[in-house]
Amino acid sequence: MWSVTELLIAFLIALLTAIITIPIIIWASKKLNLVDQPDQRKQHQRAVPSIGGLSIFLGIAAGFLYLQPEDPQMTAIIIGGIIMLLTGLLDDIFDLRPGTKLLGQIVAASIVAYSGLVIEKLTLPFMGTVFLGEYVGIALTIFWIVAAANAINLIDGLDGLAAGVSTIAFISILIMAIMDYRVVVIGLSVLLIGSTLGFLVFNFHPAKIFMGDTGALFLGYSIAVISMLGLFKNVAFFSFVIPIIVIALPVFDTLLAIIRRIHNRQGISVADRNHIHYRLLKNGYSHRQSVWIIYAFSMFFGAMAIVVNNAQLMTSLAVFCIVILGIHLFSIICGISLNWRSILYASKKSGINKRKSN
Repeated sequence: MWSVTELLIAFLIALLTAIITIPIIIWASKKLNLVDQPDQRKQHQRAVPSIGGLSIFLGIAAGFLYLQPEDPQMTAIIIGGIIMLLTGLLDDIFDLRPGTKLLGQIVAASIVAYSGLVIEKLTLPFMGTVFLGEYVGIALTIFWIVAAANAINLIDGLDGLAAGVSTIAFISILIMAIMDYRVVVIGLSVLLIGSTLGFLVFNFHPAKIFMGDTGALFLGYSIAVISMLGLFKNVAFFSFVIPIIVIALPVFDTLLAIIRRIHNRQGISVADRNHIHYRLLKNGYSHRQSVWIIYAFSMFFGAMAIVVNNAQLMTSLAVFCIVILGIHLFSIICGISLNWRSILYASKKSGINKRKSN
């Protein structure tokens, strides 16, 4: 177990490395024309460097070299993370076909799953612990990693949004890891928080750099993996929903996007302007207000996950109901609950028929 001083040093290394490398990445991005151009769907009005996720990775890597966390599956986790990072980077540069992009994500997730880091069991109310078969566990693990990566990627539509939501998720996981004494999760969470905060210094509105798919897919992958190292190993009731509660809003947004696009007979990867953050803007909230509203609800859901983490059955059921109410309240603020028909029947004109998903 590391001392508090060692964890603080690791945090500062990750933070400062991200901060120091971002100006270099901004300069290189402009030289190589790796920028995100404005269009009618996006909020920015000028070309912005779009591979800022590299700075997040470099910050974590620097802190990792100092902290050197150990786990039997750590090599596979690192390889999977690099593949996920490269998949996002190649998509930012070449605009990969959706199938190719998904394949890269599945390969990254499969490496983790076949290393032995799998979701082995689910703890259910009234049923106790249900152990999953080997193949079911592997399939569920791959699905969870790919789903979490895409959930963070989809919510990356406003300055500072994905980075802030991910940071809140990592802080929530860190608190639960401390409560459960998950040493490796504590170390990785500290590195991820430090590096992501360092990036957020340059990414908050008005952003000087975007993380791109490079960062969004990597952060989603990281949330999924550290939740498997810690949260899925918990014996609390509803333990299987704790990681989902941590990133409740990205998951909610992803489900809405899938339902909406299937109903409109569009490809799931077709981008549109009906994500939760865009709906907040349509309802009159400013860019920063929209981001802070999502931050506030993310903190609320993170707190609920912490409560469920060590709660008994009745408390877990009560918190689960509160979470549902929280989602309902958020949907009202976004104009979703009172206008389901317009969400489901959103005109195809509101989206841009591009292969690249936001």
